[in-house]
Amino acid sequence: MSKILVVDDELSIVEVLKTILKRNGYEVMATDNGIKALELLKSEQFELLISDIRMKPMDGLELLSKAKEFQPGLSVIMMTAYATIETAVETMKSGAYDYVCKPFKVDELLLTVERALSYHKILSENQQLKQTLKTKYHFENLIGDSAQMQEVYSIIKKVARTDTTVLIRGESGTGKELVSKAIHYSSARSGKQIIAVNCAALPEQLLESELFGYTKGAFTGAVAEKDGLFESANGGTIFLDEIGSIPVSMQMKLLRVLQEKTVRKVGGTKDSAVDVRIIAATNENLEEMIGAGAFREDLYYRLSVIPVDLPPLRERKEDIPLLVNHFVKEFNKDEGAQVEILPDSMRAFLAYDWQGNVRELENVIRRSATLCDNQIVNIQDLPPKIRDASPEDLGMTNVDYRGHSLKSYLREKEKDYINKVLEVAGGEKEKAADMLGISLATFYRKFEHGD
Repeated sequence: MSKILVVDDELSIVEVLKTILKRNGYEVMATDNGIKALELLKSEQFELLISDIRMKPMDGLELLSKAKEFQPGLSVIMMTAYATIETAVETMKSGAYDYVCKPFKVDELLLTVERALSYHKILSENQQLKQTLKTKYHFENLIGDSAQMQEVYSIIKKVARTDTTVLIRGESGTGKELVSKAIHYSSARSGKQIIAVNCAALPEQLLESELFGYTKGAFTGAVAEKDGLFESANGGTIFLDEIGSIPVSMQMKLLRVLQEKTVRKVGGTKDSAVDVRIIAATNENLEEMIGAGAFREDLYYRLSVIPVDLPPLRERKEDIPLLVNHFVKEFNKDEGAQVEILPDSMRAFLAYDWQGNVRELENVIRRSATLCDNQIVNIQDLPPKIRDASPEDLGMTNVDYRGHSLKSYLREKEKDYINKVLEVAGGEKEKAADMLGISLATFYRKFEHGD
């Protein structure tokens, strides 16, 4: 139910508006002067303000201006019995959505109210979308509490405040593009777009025209001039993934962009200035490529002003329970499910070396959660290469199996596993329970009684 504030120094108008709006399903508060209205705006949230223009001691335009200070997204409809073109222009310039003339027709008023509320809703949704994007890619939402990831977070915090070029290094699937977005959305450029380019996915000629644009007639099929991605990202960030795959013949052109902050279209003769932050990423050893003559040394030093090294998942296994829990929650939210991961599956996740890194782990979680029975992921639901991890990796060597029932053995291993997770969680039982995917009550029962 939309909440509307009505302000008019004529009480008869106030009562009429309250009756009409309530009858049409709106929640209405009303007052007979601007000062009282301002107090209500300080303490209550409204979707719409309907105010008369000529009032005392505070007129409608002054109220409009001050109302926007407290509630910037508020839609406002002004009422006047003295409508002129000048009045309309002044109310719009002051931030009103629309104005209506007294005496008003009920149908026209209700239509204006409906449109103003729709406008307010669109503004609110756009603001929420911007906040969602900013939150989604904020560095605090990169998953991992390991020392390696804490170092990554520290670097992101520092470089986000600058326009320095960044080179993200790491194996495929470690989250290089996510880090680039974390840097962008934590920076002063967050209001502009970040454009990601997979340099390995495009042939040389197409990559050049995509990055720098082209003029009409530059090549067969160039029927009109087109801006490149550097120009499209002006004011924002461009993320060049797999930078090592750029041909040597193009590397000089990229170096020129970094040095001169200008681009020249394919077939063009003029340079255009661009204000773009460059973040590059690679899973290759660029220094070895320099030695082999496959990558320019001067470009490498321009790109790697600030290097960010992402550790492979097998080197930060203490983060696996956190990642598993995060991906399960995401799956449950997306699918409206209540999937749980059993301890035997978690132990297998910890044993596996994850050559595909975080991306492979996410894919395995989604596959297993989709195919499991009764929304319970046990070890039989996992791909064979994970399910068949070696006994050594699972900590099952040198065990005296005589006199050990399966139940007692699993209880012992479960207790060991809970203690290890608790240690990773820094002794915080609530955090450990969250990492394990169990309730705090279940954690206490298992931790204290070992059953």
